[in-house]
Amino acid sequence: MSKASRYGRNTIADKLFLLGEVCLLSLSSFLASYVHNIYLFSVSLEQQLLNAVLFSASVMLCALSVGLYDQKLREGQKGIIKRVVMTLIFNAMLLELIVFQLFPSLHIGTAYLAAASALAAVLLSAFRALFHYHDITRISRRRVLVLGAGERASIIERRMRRNVDKRNFEIVGFVPIEGDKDAAIPEHRLTQFDYKNDLFQFVIEHKIDQLVIACDERRNMLPVEHLFKCKTRGIDVIEILDFIERETGQIAVNLIYPSWVIYANGFELNQRFRTNLDYKLNVVLALLMLALTWPIMLLTALLIYLEDGRKTGAPILYRQLRVGYDGKPFYIVKFRSMRTDAEKNGARWATANDDRVTRVGRIIRKYRIDELPQLLNVLSGEMGFVGPRPERPEFVNQLAKDIPYYNQRHNVKPGLTGWAQLKYPYGATAEDAQEKLKFDLYYIKHRSLMLDLMILVRTVEIVLFGKGR
Repeated sequence: MSKASRYGRNTIADKLFLLGEVCLLSLSSFLASYVHNIYLFSVSLEQQLLNAVLFSASVMLCALSVGLYDQKLREGQKGIIKRVVMTLIFNAMLLELIVFQLFPSLHIGTAYLAAASALAAVLLSAFRALFHYHDITRISRRRVLVLGAGERASIIERRMRRNVDKRNFEIVGFVPIEGDKDAAIPEHRLTQFDYKNDLFQFVIEHKIDQLVIACDERRNMLPVEHLFKCKTRGIDVIEILDFIERETGQIAVNLIYPSWVIYANGFELNQRFRTNLDYKLNVVLALLMLALTWPIMLLTALLIYLEDGRKTGAPILYRQLRVGYDGKPFYIVKFRSMRTDAEKNGARWATANDDRVTRVGRIIRKYRIDELPQLLNVLSGEMGFVGPRPERPEFVNQLAKDIPYYNQRHNVKPGLTGWAQLKYPYGATAEDAQEKLKFDLYYIKHRSLMLDLMILVRTVEIVLFGKGR
C-alpha cells in the first residue's frame, strides 16, 4: 500500500461512510420497487437492480453538489437534513427532467421515485446523525508526532484548531528541536525527550504513524539515522508543506522554497488536454450554460435597465480589464452590479456590504448571476470554466510585490469558478488574496479533468447558498 493511499484523504472511515450510504440508497430503491410491485405493476429484477444503481449514483452526485461530502462541512443536524432534502429534490429533477427523458425505458414511475426519495431522506439523515454522534472517524485516525515547536510548527497549531480540521489525525505532541524560534505553542502540547537518541524508541512505544518535519533549522539538527529507521519500519515521514497540503487542500505560501516547487510531484500539464480538448470542453459547456440560463440573463438585463438604466442611460453590461493567462490583460464582461460612479475615486476592493452596489446588483452578486456574461470570455478562449479568478492589474501589481509566488497563478487560464472559491469565503483584502493564492497553487499543482469536474459540481453549492460575490 502506497503512502499516498494510506495517508490520503480517503480513510477507512470515509470508505465505510460511502459504503453505508450506497447500501442505504440501494435499500431505499429496492423497498420502493417492492411497494410499487404490490400496489401498481410488477417490475423485473433486472430493472430493479438497474434503477437501484441509477438512483444511488444520481443521489450521490447531487449530494456532492450541495456540499454533503465536504469533509469540513460545519452544519448542525438541521442543516444536514436541509441539505439531504435539497439533494433528493435535485435528484428527482435530474432523473425526471433529463435521464428519464433521454432513456424512457428506465422510468418505473413517479410513485417509485417519490417513495425511494422519502425513504432515502429518513435513512440518510438518521445515518449521518449516527455516524457523527459516534465519531466513527476515530477508527482510522493516524497518530502524528511533529518534529519542531517553532514558527513553522506553530502553523499546524494555528490552522488546525477545530475538530473538523483534525478528523483524519491526532497530534501526539510537538517535539522542540534545537534552532527552533520562539512560538506560541502551549506548554501542554510539547513533548520533551532525547529525540537525538530515543526518537525511534519513542515512535514505537507510542504507536506513531506519521512524523512531520517542521523544525525551523534542520542542518545537523535532525537524527537522520532514526528517521531512516522509522521510514524503513513503515512510519511515514513527511515535510510540513506536504502535510498541510494534504490536510487543508492548500499550499502554505509562506513556507515554500524554490527547490520544493521544482522537485515536488505535481504541476505537470498534459499539453494536449490543456490546449485542444480543454478548449473544446469549455466551449461545449459554455453553449449548454447559455442555452440553460438565457431566460435568467434576459430577466437580469431587464431588472438592471428598470432600476437605473431607463432613467440615466447606464449600461446593462460593463467591461473591466483583468490579468489572464501568462499575465496578458483581457476584458471580462459582466452584468453591471454597481453604480456608474463606483470608481470615481479610483479602483478599490469590493467589500461584503459595499454601498456602491445597487439593489439588483446585491442579488445577482450573491448568486453569481452577474458573472454569466463571462461565458462569452470562455467562448473566446480568454477564460475557462475552472481556474483562478482573474484579478485587476491595479491589484495584481501590488499583490505580486507583497505576496511570494503570486504571479504563478497566471500560469494557467483564469476561470469562472475555482478551488479557492469552494474553499475560502468572501474576501476583499490583500490578506484574503494571499489565502486564496494558497488554494490556487494547490489547484495548479493537482489540476486534472476529474478535479475540474468536481469543482464544477461543487459550484452548485456556492450558487445555492449565496457564497459567491
